[in-house]
Amino acid sequence: MRIVIAGGHGQIALRLERLLAARGDEVAGIIRKPEQADDLRQAGAEPVVLDLESASVDEVAERLRGADAAVFAAGAGPGSGATRKDTVDKAAAVLFADAAVAAGVRRFVIVSSMGADPRHQGDEIFDVYLRAKGEADAYVRGLDALDWTILRPGQLTDDAGTGLVRLEARTGRGPIPRDDVAAVLAELVDTSATAGLTLELISGSAPVSVAVKAVAGN
Repeated sequence: MRIVIAGGHGQIALRLERLLAARGDEVAGIIRKPEQADDLRQAGAEPVVLDLESASVDEVAERLRGADAAVFAAGAGPGSGATRKDTVDKAAAVLFADAAVAAGVRRFVIVSSMGADPRHQGDEIFDVYLRAKGEADAYVRGLDALDWTILRPGQLTDDAGTGLVRLEARTGRGPIPRDDVAAVLAELVDTSATAGLTLELISGSAPVSVAVKAVAGN
């Protein structure tokens, strides 16, 4: 498979790129800063320098043409203000989804957040973030041209992955190592039977492949 990842230098994305490259997939990661390119190459991915906050749909679609799947793993990140939650966590996700449609890439996986909700109330930065993620998710759900899956991890940690997760429509809150998020994403990209599902993810007792197979087709 050829898989294009938005936010290619993110902590989850770099882990995902290593997993996909190791299993023989062709991986490209979209990055904003040229100096991040070597990190992607070391992960086995082709760096694509493109700013999703200023690029057009056509420019992004050009990078997506020929791909079998697209993964949106970009985020404004901690320390960013409310404006970038809107321009990255929402607008860039919408742009990437529109570009996937334009490029004819059906399989689309978006990394969201537990609690994401377009109707979320509050004016704190995290409230704005959850609203932005929720609005992006709602937009993707409305695109019939995409076989989308929305993944909403719990509290992200840098602990070593265990390969054991709980993946369901509703899990309740809990931690999840970024290693395990990446492992689940790698399985989801390959499992189109999870299309149309919004899934929450925390650490649990099921091996990743078993957890993905259990929700596929539901």
